Amino acid sequence: MLRRLGPEPGDEVLSPSRFFGLSAEVIDGFDDVGSVDAVAACRRLRCQIDAVEVRFVARFSALRGGARSVVDELAPELRLSREATATRVALSVALVTRLPCLLAAMEEGELDIGKARQAFDGIAVLPDELVGEADRLLAERIGQKSPSNWRKAVTHVVAGLDPEGQKTRAAARRLDRKVELIHEPDAMASLWAYLPAEIATAVYARVDALARKLHTRDEPRTMDQLRADVCTELLLGQHGGIDGVAAQVFIHIPLDTALGLREDGCELVGHGPIPGEIGRHLMNQPDSVWRKVLTDPVSGTVRDVGRTRYRPPADLAELVQVRDRTCRAPGCNRPAQRCDTDHCTAWSQDGDTCEHNLCCLCRYHHRLKDQPGWTFDFNPDTADLTVTTPTGRTYTTRPEPLVDPAVPSSKNDDEPPPF
Repeated sequence: MLRRLGPEPGDEVLSPSRFFGLSAEVIDGFDDVGSVDAVAACRRLRCQIDAVEVRFVARFSALRGGARSVVDELAPELRLSREATATRVALSVALVTRLPCLLAAMEEGELDIGKARQAFDGIAVLPDELVGEADRLLAERIGQKSPSNWRKAVTHVVAGLDPEGQKTRAAARRLDRKVELIHEPDAMASLWAYLPAEIATAVYARVDALARKLHTRDEPRTMDQLRADVCTELLLGQHGGIDGVAAQVFIHIPLDTALGLREDGCELVGHGPIPGEIGRHLMNQPDSVWRKVLTDPVSGTVRDVGRTRYRPPADLAELVQVRDRTCRAPGCNRPAQRCDTDHCTAWSQDGDTCEHNLCCLCRYHHRLKDQPGWTFDFNPDTADLTVTTPTGRTYTTRPEPLVDPAVPSSKNDDEPPPF
């Protein structure tokens, strides 16, 4: 979860209405803080203009009674293909008529047309009676999410509202698995595989682990090149493997989902929600590379990380990785298992090696932390990480629970829990 602290940049420094007509000379007079504020204001203005366009597109469609010619008239003005314009019209009509909360977020400068399209595509699979609730929940989760994080939020909301539908859709998609060869320019080609998420994630983890083992100081190849070469050798049967290297993929499963009492809340780390049935199947496989992490269904806290694994890391590092799930820097999605377990208060400054002084940062953000003007402050009580940039902008991340905490019921308070 990512939220902004303090007033939105541009609220006092530069309002969007003042952008029009700014000359290059005026822009050259801005300092670094003003420049970042102006970029933020541009982003808000772009969202607001998107909202105005949405309303006009929907209005035009309504005036024409949704006729097919609407797309033909708008396509040349939008500079889009007919197919892309048809999607824009459908999106605009849906935002105006069925997704008022997301449209309001656009008008407030918080949601752009691209993320609105992601939400529209995700919600499209829901039955009509659930669309309004999805609209409300997503509007509450916008924050400063990157497109990747927003996609995960949409998937999380849709899976939570319709777990049975998610199970049905996942089963149907698995029948579409395939491998394609796509020829590219300059004597290159793409080998593309459409696979179940847990299979693809495990395959990539295996390839990445082998590539990292080969990435020594004397190795001239980049990580991308190493992964490509390792993948090729494995597929052609030419790679004998490296001792001590094993793929590991984490699956978070609430206890009640593991027991089959519910179907939601199961998540494949790095991908997002998966049906509970798939999670239970993977959890019970002997000698699996998929590692189960059982969580409390009420609080979302970790209860068990299992013990079936090839080479376990230190329990403390593992606990921090399970808690954080990804790099804790704003907008970064690198899985925690491929990050550094960083001392928030440096060891050289008497920082303790304990859960309350450790968080996961990918190597890039770990190094960024030490650059002039950047500060990373960790709250040991809430596990919030607050990042302050050289221009004084402040962002806070918190490990997001797999499932929303249960709301205590006022009924039958004296009854014991079901298990």
